[in-house]
Amino acid sequence: MANSGFQLLGYFLALGGWIGIISTTVLPQWKQSSYAGDAIIMAVGLYEGLWMSCASQSTGQVQCKIFDSLLSLDVHIQTCRALMVISVLMGFIAIIVSVVGMKCTKVGDNNPSTKSKIAISGGSLFLLSGVCTLVAVSWYATQVSYHFFDPSTPINARYEFGPALFVGWAAAILMMLGGSFLCCSCVNEERRGQQFYRQSQPSTAREYV
Repeated sequence: MANSGFQLLGYFLALGGWIGIISTTVLPQWKQSSYAGDAIIMAVGLYEGLWMSCASQSTGQVQCKIFDSLLSLDVHIQTCRALMVISVLMGFIAIIVSVVGMKCTKVGDNNPSTKSKIAISGGSLFLLSGVCTLVAVSWYATQVSYHFFDPSTPINARYEFGPALFVGWAAAILMMLGGSFLCCSCVNEERRGQQFYRQSQPSTAREYV
């Protein structure tokens, strides 16, 4: 029962991380206009994400424009897009695989050893999904920091970290924690099964004698 609870905890952590990854992917607030230093505070706040750029006015009106050309985008934006889409897809596959492999479900093979291996596969996919998100968000944040501290960047054209980056970091951590819990619970279960099998071998041999 403890293992089942550990698996459920890992699964729901990873599920929450996957929802956070989807939110991070679609949110336009990956970077936002900076008002640090001598920057002039404007009535319009500028935001930019992987798919669009937005302008938020003091009246509350928001206008967004989707990026027209894929090839004209910077390399880091194209790469972050690809990593985030891969992360979402891997997370979706991991959710299905993990449900089949968890002890508390009756889906698929009832063999405990097979279910354990399937659950480890799901946990590994959760881990990979979290790593992809972490790489994408951290790389984007590095580019924002670089341009912010670049002396050649005009003060009014500097951007800071947007809320989506922090959501992405939190989602990546949840996803990797959940995947780790799933993998660790199944590995421990397999080890206990192997130890039980080895201990039972001599007794069965004596019975035949």
